[in-house]
Amino acid sequence: MFCVIDVKLQVFGRIRTLSSTAVAIAIALSILFSQWLGADSLNWQIVLATIALAIGIPHGALDHLVTLPRSAPIRMAIFIVLYVAIALVAIYAILKWNVWGFIFVVVMSATHFGIGDSAFLNELDSLKSSTGSRIPAWLYAPAAGLLPVAIPLVNSRSSEALTKVNDALVDWHQGYTTEIILVVAAITTLCLLGLLQRKRYRDALDIALLAALASVAPPLVAFAVYFGCWHALRHSARLTSLLPNSESAYLRGRPGQAFIAAVVPGLPALFGTIIFIAVLAGFSKQDLSDKFLWLTLVTIWALTVPHMLVTAKLDRAALRK
Repeated sequence: MFCVIDVKLQVFGRIRTLSSTAVAIAIALSILFSQWLGADSLNWQIVLATIALAIGIPHGALDHLVTLPRSAPIRMAIFIVLYVAIALVAIYAILKWNVWGFIFVVVMSATHFGIGDSAFLNELDSLKSSTGSRIPAWLYAPAAGLLPVAIPLVNSRSSEALTKVNDALVDWHQGYTTEIILVVAAITTLCLLGLLQRKRYRDALDIALLAALASVAPPLVAFAVYFGCWHALRHSARLTSLLPNSESAYLRGRPGQAFIAAVVPGLPALFGTIIFIAVLAGFSKQDLSDKFLWLTLVTIWALTVPHMLVTAKLDRAALRK
């Protein structure tokens, strides 16, 4: 008989190590390619960003499975219709009001990512010990959310990348780059000091890795790698506790199968997103090669709106453990 908690702990621990390793590799590759191909070359950045985004897209496609029972088809259909409708409204808003839509996405994403990562650590702590100390969300979430979102966007190299994505976004910050950097740096410093004071060294390493990724990697690579190889992987690990197929794999002592069961059902969303982007590009009358990354990001940002609403309940439950 396998201890389910021990098997779950393996999944959470391995995914945490994998996500941290992926970020470290992205930092190393960014330094290597910047020196070899040039920091201004966008080709390698777009390749890395596209791969990372593709890894991350499936993780949000299981919201309906963890929110509603499969035995309620009508409620499931209504949920999916509302979910898609909210995403379409968000896409329209971002495409019509580029800057304000972008600012909304930045704030929303930082909040969602920070809280989600804190919830992951809280669940990991609860697996290690039912009576052990938990990390307060306010001590980790602000830095974990702001670093991968805000810093890359005020990086000196972000202007060219944003021009490639959508030149209307270049001055989204209205020139307050220094102030934004100082605020994020102050928040990160306070979070690090608090974590070190509580001897949460592994958590402090997480924050240090995110700070290095945001500072060293090009903006597109930094966000995409965080989204696909950090946030999405950790969120998928959390889903394993909610999906019947993953739970069945846990009972058989198969941590790998448990995680795969939380990833494979979301793969159709990846192909659906690619098709949707191609159709969207056709309606927008833009050259697909020039606007593909922008439309990909818009679609991902838009899907984050209903995704954040759905996962808010899961995050609150995790943070209360």
